[in-house]
Amino acid sequence: MLKARQHIGKYRIEKRLALGGFAAVYRAFDTIEGIRVALKVPHDEHITVDALRTFRNEARLVAQLDHPNVLPIKDASIIDDRFVIVSPLGEETLLDRWQRRMTLQKRMELVSQMLAGVAHAHERKIIHCDIKPENFILFPEHRLRLADFGIARIARHTVRGSGSGTIGYMSPDQAMGRPSLRSDVFSLGLLIYRLMTGYLPEWPFEWPLEGHARLRRATSDEFIEFLKKSLELNPRRRYADATEMLAEYGRVQAGTLKPGRSKATVRKARNTTRRRRITPVRRRRQRAV
Repeated sequence: MLKARQHIGKYRIEKRLALGGFAAVYRAFDTIEGIRVALKVPHDEHITVDALRTFRNEARLVAQLDHPNVLPIKDASIIDDRFVIVSPLGEETLLDRWQRRMTLQKRMELVSQMLAGVAHAHERKIIHCDIKPENFILFPEHRLRLADFGIARIARHTVRGSGSGTIGYMSPDQAMGRPSLRSDVFSLGLLIYRLMTGYLPEWPFEWPLEGHARLRRATSDEFIEFLKKSLELNPRRRYADATEMLAEYGRVQAGTLKPGRSKATVRKARNTTRRRRITPVRRRRQRAV
């Protein structure tokens, strides 16, 4: 493990941000550019000739991605005999953010950014394979970016059981070794469901899922159908990719939220109006008697 104040090339380590079975992530200061960055350093035992070749291929794939909701790679190279992946430093992960309260409108905006980032990759036939809240990074002005494109696939090929930490977000078909663009759709469905309800669906994914009542109170029937299709066990019944998913989300989002008001707020207002209408009717009947 690298330690605080230790230097690796032009980077000075400040603190470790995360530690996984495949790599550690550090906050570091670029002493040349004068900015803070995130360094992902795979553990030495996982860096083989084949792994390095795969990393280079994946880096070329990620270089094709140019989108505000995708985290770019600043550098991927050998520094002081260590393989280092350098990317811009965000403020916190989506997992950190949803520990605090969010309005329905803010959650819907984050979902839109999630789908846009994955859709951009899917248009280029790139599967992420590790959709989870830790891999969405928040930047200033509420910008959400998806990180670790390709890294998850490399980890699964080089580390035995490396996917166990995020199996809760993995589609059944991906778990059986058949990942596809539709696998990312399923993972997005799980993530969105948890973001909206606070509950992460589990096998056998039978509706109504835990937290369904909360989902119905906050969203529309169309939004629920959108999630149901995303979470179909049969991949062929899901959205073909995140691009199709994003297009459908744009339609249902407009029907779920009104400007500045959640659906729950609208329902409450309607119920209040109904009670007000009933009261004078009852009074007139009493006077007639």
